[in-house]
Amino acid sequence: MGNTLIKISIWYFIVGVTLGLYMSMAHNYNLTGVHVHVNLLGWVSLAIAGIFYNLYPHLVETVSAKIHFWLHNIGLPVMMGALALAILGAGDIFLTFVAIGGVVTVLGIYFFGYNMIKNLEQ
Repeated sequence: MGNTLIKISIWYFIVGVTLGLYMSMAHNYNLTGVHVHVNLLGWVSLAIAGIFYNLYPHLVETVSAKIHFWLHNIGLPVMMGALALAILGAGDIFLTFVAIGGVVTVLGIYFFGYNMIKNLEQ
């Protein structure tokens, strides 16, 4: 699971940097919130989680790890896609999906935190 999270994080890194380059070239920074969240919650957070799971392989075997993996990887793209669409004027309905995706992502991160606190050796 650790290597899978790191590979997924690389895709977020590519998307985040590409979005940043686009905004810079277009002089249009409306999607800054998407850019920042893709880089922080996608690239950085998933890479760090992947590193932790590789350093402490027993943590991967927990139910919490599996829940974290799926909630984080379902919630984040929903939240980011919906946020981009809402910012670009596709309709306020997408704000509902931003909230849903955000809650799902945060719940996934809670499971990661719980897993680390409960199962990481002291």
